[in-house]
Amino acid sequence: MLTHTSPGHIVTHDQAIGNKNIEGDSSITNSDGRLKKLWRRAPRLPPRIPPDTKVTNNGSDHVPGNLDVSSTWITRQQKVKEAFVHAWSGYKKFAMGYDELMPLSKHGTDGLGGLGATVVDALDTAMIMGIDEVVAEAGSWVEEHLSERISKKGQVNLFETTIRVLGGLLSAYHLSGGENGLNLTHAGPKPAVYLQTAKDLADRLLSAFTASPTPIPFSDVILHDKSAHPAPGGLSSTSEVSTLQLEFNYLSSVSGDPKYSLEAMKVLDHIKNLPKVEGLVPIYISPQSGQFSGENIRLGSRGDSYYEYLIKVWLQCRADSNTSYLHEMYTEAMKGVRHLLVRKSIPNGLVFVGELPYGPQSDFSPKMDHLVCFLPGTLALGATKGLTKKQAMKNSMLNFEDLENLKLAEDLAKTCFEMYSVTSTGLAPEIAYFHTKEFSEEGLDGGNKSSEFVNDIIIKPADRHNLLRPETVESLFVLYRITEDPKYREWGWQIFEAFEKHTKVDTGGYCSLGDVTSIPPHRRDKMETFFLGETLKYLYLLFGHNSLIPLDKFVFNTEAHPIPINLKK
Repeated sequence: MLTHTSPGHIVTHDQAIGNKNIEGDSSITNSDGRLKKLWRRAPRLPPRIPPDTKVTNNGSDHVPGNLDVSSTWITRQQKVKEAFVHAWSGYKKFAMGYDELMPLSKHGTDGLGGLGATVVDALDTAMIMGIDEVVAEAGSWVEEHLSERISKKGQVNLFETTIRVLGGLLSAYHLSGGENGLNLTHAGPKPAVYLQTAKDLADRLLSAFTASPTPIPFSDVILHDKSAHPAPGGLSSTSEVSTLQLEFNYLSSVSGDPKYSLEAMKVLDHIKNLPKVEGLVPIYISPQSGQFSGENIRLGSRGDSYYEYLIKVWLQCRADSNTSYLHEMYTEAMKGVRHLLVRKSIPNGLVFVGELPYGPQSDFSPKMDHLVCFLPGTLALGATKGLTKKQAMKNSMLNFEDLENLKLAEDLAKTCFEMYSVTSTGLAPEIAYFHTKEFSEEGLDGGNKSSEFVNDIIIKPADRHNLLRPETVESLFVLYRITEDPKYREWGWQIFEAFEKHTKVDTGGYCSLGDVTSIPPHRRDKMETFFLGETLKYLYLLFGHNSLIPLDKFVFNTEAHPIPINLKK
């Protein structure tokens, strides 16, 4: 049985860069309890920073050369990597090849089409962490099994399969050295294996576009016969159809075949001309008519990543003047968010983003999904284009609106963190409501009576679950990189400790929770793929050095798979 208490010192790629003076054996505890040596060839390292380089990150980052390093953050980053090894060990023992692990019953389950989603989602995280043993295991599975699965499996969701599986394959291709990539690992198959598998998958997913009578793709694809059909009810989610472009653009760039990018970009080009409410859009769209359906406007589920990809696809394609409309759409939408959706709670004034379930002429709802916590990171990224705030200010890149968005990003990140600290477990609920003059419910607080904001945040019984989601730590990572404020690291560490305390399963893996307001919390028998693909990756990067996956060279897809932004033209 793999144990977490003594995982050994598994030297990561980042530590190989920034912690050269630490010596010791690299090891992982394998399934029968013995320590197995983990031998790695030395990775290709980025250029060493000269000894006289100034460090501005409050002395808390570790960098190569003779610069000071912070043992605290090296140690905390190591803890995150140990958590990843523990999560992977449970998956490998009980669910290898299944989409997800059920850690309590020690089984696997296929809820995402049966393409081994956890394997592909976790692969680039292992590469970034430098855990070559896991890279070899996951990469070998991809090489030996995934192509056959793709050719034989039935229905999959276009969006979920694109962001998790296609995105994971493309990131693995780049990080393993494909197309002048980083070559973070010497383990696993050659990069061409990942690219060829990605092309095979994308060729089948393209049927969602080509089968539709409009540029809006159908939501579901039958892989084995390359067919597609709409979801029950006929509608597609706005976020789903507009969260495919980073992946398809990059595939066109590295494959030399423009068909992927052309189909995906038709979606955004079409949405550009549809009516909006101050840049905001309803959460449903019809592939049959090409028009939005309903008036429900929100930045939570079915709306969220539409706004995220406007700015990220623009960043990816900045060299192409034909995509400037994406930046204009993003700018207008963020003005609409500030005008129509941003409010403050009472009594203590937490800034939050609510919803307009029946459109702008109807009542405002003070409901905020945890999913909305992607927004602080997106706002900060849109403001500085991935540079630090200091660099952007020095280069005179920030206008008044950028500064407004950066301020909103920091305010919302504070709210997202308080959604964690207000609960008994220190973990956020799936959905929170905020106390306003118009909305109040008694007896529905998070359980942490010592929290300053216990009366600001309302958590309804049906919304108290936690699925190990990444959005808050994602934003903490981006804001730390951009503002260089160490509080974001401290907040991330508090969240990580709560995950460790309440969601870790002794026999391997981590589980979701049924109620974050009660101690001990009821446990749910599920480890989502994004815990390995996103949550732990963002925490690892938050505690690491800025040179690892820099934000001005990469955009992260909505499943945290880094994609380089310097596309070939």
